[in-house]
Amino acid sequence: MAHDTQDYFSDAAAYERFMGRWSRAAGAIFLDWVAPPRGARWLDIGCGTGVFTELVLDTCSPATVVAVDPAAAQIELARDKPVAQRADFRVADAQTLTFPDGAFDVVASALVINFIPDRPRALAEMRRVCNPGGVVAGYVWDFQAERGVVSPIRAGLIQIGFKPPPMPGTEDSRLEALSSLFAGGNLKDIATRTIDVTMSFPEFNEFWRVHTPPSNSPMGKMIAALSETDREKLIESVRARLPAGPDGSITHSARANAIKARVPE
Repeated sequence: MAHDTQDYFSDAAAYERFMGRWSRAAGAIFLDWVAPPRGARWLDIGCGTGVFTELVLDTCSPATVVAVDPAAAQIELARDKPVAQRADFRVADAQTLTFPDGAFDVVASALVINFIPDRPRALAEMRRVCNPGGVVAGYVWDFQAERGVVSPIRAGLIQIGFKPPPMPGTEDSRLEALSSLFAGGNLKDIATRTIDVTMSFPEFNEFWRVHTPPSNSPMGKMIAALSETDREKLIESVRARLPAGPDGSITHSARANAIKARVPE
């Protein structure tokens, strides 16, 4: 059964607690790889609460940054942050951008492409609003290979007899699929890479607290509906996948697939 992708993002504060630290870590590696020019006009597609937007502002010396997201709750939270003094946050759909042709020098999308229903249409819009010679780029968690942030929890659900809900656009999270998408979008100098991020947590309970998906998400709803017995089984299954070090701390790694290209001049 398909799930509305907005189920993942309607509780903006919960989503930021869940994904914020991972987004910052992966985003820093991504921006270093993209190596955008200073003084560029940026468009951040699917900006959420502004985590990636803030990274762009802090590390890329942009001339301007416009950040858009279709989820009004995410934009509302972003506008309440200090970063809103430096960026223009707007509610907008990547599939129907209202900006003029060539309005930006860099159009980037962090952890979003797989969630967009019509990805070719969105990429065409990203290309249209990017200046000739400009950069179109993005990255997504590798859901196809089960290398996302909550992969241990998904594996734990399977082990105790539950089928976790599919992530939107799982097939299109592969490097090969991203390459095919961009190749079909009349872009040049296409390059890809993987981004591996490892996080440490002082104890398992901290990992579980942070990574239990927001209750409004499909998997969050599934976990909330488990019986107390099944929930304990799930916790123990996940704990077994993340062995603790001598001090009780644990580490977990996730992988993102990244792509960048240029608009023909």
